[in-house]
Amino acid sequence: MMTETLPKNEGKKYHILTYGCQMNERDSEIIAGLLEQSGLTEASSLEEADLVVLNTCSVRHSAENKVYGKLGQIKRLKAEHPQMKVALGGCMAQLADVQAKLKKLGVDLVFGTHNIHELPDLLDRGNTDKLPYIKVWDQPGEVVEELPDRRVDGISAFVTIMYGCNNYCSYCIVPYTRGRERSRTPEHILNEVRGLVDRGVREITLLGQNVNSYGRGLVEKIDFADLLAMVNEVDGLWRLRFTTSHPRDMTPKLIDAIGSLDRVCEHVHAPIQAGSNKILKLMNRGYTREYYFELAQLMRERIPGVAITSDLIVGFPGEEEEDFEQTLDAVKKVGFDASFTFMYSPRTGTKACCMPNEVSQEIKHQRLLRLNEVQYELALMTNRRFENQVEEVLVEGRSKTNPEKLTGRTRTNRIVIFSGPEAITGKLVPVRITEARTFNLLGDLVEGKGPKEAN
Repeated sequence: MMTETLPKNEGKKYHILTYGCQMNERDSEIIAGLLEQSGLTEASSLEEADLVVLNTCSVRHSAENKVYGKLGQIKRLKAEHPQMKVALGGCMAQLADVQAKLKKLGVDLVFGTHNIHELPDLLDRGNTDKLPYIKVWDQPGEVVEELPDRRVDGISAFVTIMYGCNNYCSYCIVPYTRGRERSRTPEHILNEVRGLVDRGVREITLLGQNVNSYGRGLVEKIDFADLLAMVNEVDGLWRLRFTTSHPRDMTPKLIDAIGSLDRVCEHVHAPIQAGSNKILKLMNRGYTREYYFELAQLMRERIPGVAITSDLIVGFPGEEEEDFEQTLDAVKKVGFDASFTFMYSPRTGTKACCMPNEVSQEIKHQRLLRLNEVQYELALMTNRRFENQVEEVLVEGRSKTNPEKLTGRTRTNRIVIFSGPEAITGKLVPVRITEARTFNLLGDLVEGKGPKEAN
């Protein structure tokens, strides 16, 4: 009698710790799919895992420090559970100085951003006395399609459309850890989107380090505006988002597409990073403040009700008080709906790391407080325009900050907190905004208007 052969990892469990951006979140879904295909199941906690995978970020030192702190905790746990294996991937794994440090931190396997698909095989090969076993590709190969993944059922999902970045901003490590730009074919992207919609997903966010460069490397002549139009036609899709957009590559054609395609949300995250032309040049951003002002004006003219959000860095090497004042002026002139603000953090391997005229931590901190004061005031003032208006909200579930209420987002990506039955999670509902706050809106469910169903 023949017996069924069980997978080699039958009975073993994995736990994934994800740090950083949405690209890493999506990569972790693929890592989970690969592990489950090879027989592992997800552990309910770190303590019960046979394999721990850290999918890391290296954008700032603070992100790396979080990983090192967690590795210290895992090393102590591993001493109590010698069978536990630890794998480290993501952007930190691509850096030679990081690889050297991991030898003393109990890591068994190091894999990179370019060879995630090799993970199951690497785990087998990593059972050696010489640890950690390091297999990191210095350069990306061809885009590997149709990898398994494990997505948590929900109303929203990420879809990666391209990998890498060609911009080489002087402060950014991403081109060195993610490689140069490679685009997925529209056929593979559309197949993935349709499959997600068939499973009940109604909101898709297209991901790339710079989605505006989509099409680079493809035989077919296609750009990001063309791709948006294709995805917009997928039956059953309600909302289409994207991130991130480099201002230099934002064309009038793309702006018109965002403004005219009914499923594309009126929200553009286009980081200006600084408001001083001197600092923008040192950052190698490839545009001036005047160019960005014209771009923002064009978006407001052609995308009705658009929300423009940004990233902003203070304390870049050489930033003087006059340069910082120009950043404050730019924030006011553009009127950003929201911004992610950061103190400059030097990254080894980038050009900015060796630049003279470093700004002190005290001045960086003071400038960050001043910048946030301006941005928060602008956000509150903008949000107040929505008071007494009815907004379409996609309900995400219970609010983490107020579990008695529900939370969801408007098309412009504003968080709305309101009362309602949990049964409307995953539906589009009308909410009247009753109070504006800096980081969210409060509202009441409009009675008498039925929600839009997801299935």
